[in-house]
Amino acid sequence: MTFELDANGILKVSAIDKGTNKKEEITITNDKGRLTAEEIERMVEEAEKYAEEDKATRERIEARNGLENYAYSLKNQVNDEEGLGGKIEEDDKETILEAVKETQDWLEENAATATAEDFEEQKEKLSNVAYPITSKLYGGSEGGAGGMPDYGDDDAGHDEL
Repeated sequence: MTFELDANGILKVSAIDKGTNKKEEITITNDKGRLTAEEIERMVEEAEKYAEEDKATRERIEARNGLENYAYSLKNQVNDEEGLGGKIEEDDKETILEAVKETQDWLEENAATATAEDFEEQKEKLSNVAYPITSKLYGGSEGGAGGMPDYGDDDAGHDEL
């Protein structure tokens, strides 16, 4: 009697009667709990069908997280008296905090139904309020292009490299 087990778990048993030289063989498979080819094909089709939907959902969640993180970060920066909050005027601080509050209120009302584009649009609105205020900190400082100081030596007394 011989037993042969292959990599797929299929057992082949063969026996030879030495007196009559008669040979019999049986193959035993373990199909219980395994998927059929039809089931596998159906699952692949479903995965392809929902791939676009999954991608849209992922983009929507990433956009929502981006908006939430931006609003939270902006609020913390404005409230940080040793950082941005200590460098901007009270009116500007209130303007930013009001815009952050409006964004948070919008999120509470619309987060479940909004699209990725809606989240991006809200982030853009918030940025349009915050950017002009924060850019005043850097725009008003002395310096030439690229943040280099202007030494006032524009005379042609030296050669350029």
